[in-house]
Amino acid sequence: MLRRYGLPGEPVACERVAQGLLNRGYRLTTTGGHWFLKHHLDGDSPAIARQHAATVRLGALALPVAPPLADTDGRTTVVLDGHCYALHPWVEGRHRYGSQLTGAGSARLGNLLGRVHTALEQIMPPAAHVPRPASGPAGPAPAGRLRLPGQRRPTYPAGPPAQESAEPADTYALIDELLARVRRRRAPDSFDALAEHRLTERRALLRQHAHRRPDPGEAPRPGWVHGDFHPLNLIYRGTEPAAIVDWDRLGVQPRAEEAVRAAAIFFVRPRGTLDLAKVRAYARGYRAATGAGQDELAAAVHRVWWERLNDFWMLRWRYELHDGRADDQFPAAAALAVWWTTRYEDVRQAFTG
Repeated sequence: MLRRYGLPGEPVACERVAQGLLNRGYRLTTTGGHWFLKHHLDGDSPAIARQHAATVRLGALALPVAPPLADTDGRTTVVLDGHCYALHPWVEGRHRYGSQLTGAGSARLGNLLGRVHTALEQIMPPAAHVPRPASGPAGPAPAGRLRLPGQRRPTYPAGPPAQESAEPADTYALIDELLARVRRRRAPDSFDALAEHRLTERRALLRQHAHRRPDPGEAPRPGWVHGDFHPLNLIYRGTEPAAIVDWDRLGVQPRAEEAVRAAAIFFVRPRGTLDLAKVRAYARGYRAATGAGQDELAAAVHRVWWERLNDFWMLRWRYELHDGRADDQFPAAAALAVWWTTRYEDVRQAFTG
């Protein structure tokens, strides 16, 4: 890799710093500096090339990104022994959650995502000309299909603008299946008890609100989105964003839904409530950057709320894949679905007011 990229200095270390379903990340150190080496596990060269081209263009528009470096042949991907790699500048900084942002910082965060959406609209092909795969509810694992670790993930948030939302009957069946798995555990622990409680609670909540399933025609207008905008994909230097990273889910989806999903991740509190004051500042920043109207945000809030109500990807990872990496996220995420339902109007007002 050093020869292919012509990096200065002698190799010192190559340490893993991140691991995901689509890639692994390494801090590559030589006597001449530091770089971020990304191993793309799916090796989808056209998609990677599209991501790389987008970040280069976004950087030219003064967006905080870390575009890939070109090798000595001018290519931004290198295939060695059947594995696909890309090299990026190393960005010093830290991740910041909503609890660490001020009201003004929350507004800047929303404005940043809005600028990303409007910039992508300028530099990418018209959204209407790009095919979009249909899928189920948003989240790392749509309700009807479960990915195994290492499989390529669909773009998130997924589905065309007129996609059908989750069908309650399908969710009831999934709840029953997950409950059966939980109850078959030979040595159930406190997590299993919480899972059983939340599954039973969610089934009752869905029965109460099944008539509120979103109409497919209510989906916000589509556009190019980052696809995975959350605290671990945004690096801050001090109080200012230094780089938006991990563009693997770049795609065409309803833009306002990404704004709502991101807020639900950045501003969720440990007990599963949202910091609505910061959400309001964030949403105003987003709307100022994009010109998105209140009706568009209200429709997005409704659709993302419904997705959360039908979403059990964390439990599917644990009980079907025996993968506990998302276990620590479950308590707050499960509580949020319930709290959001009880405070529905307050949440909608925070995004639209």
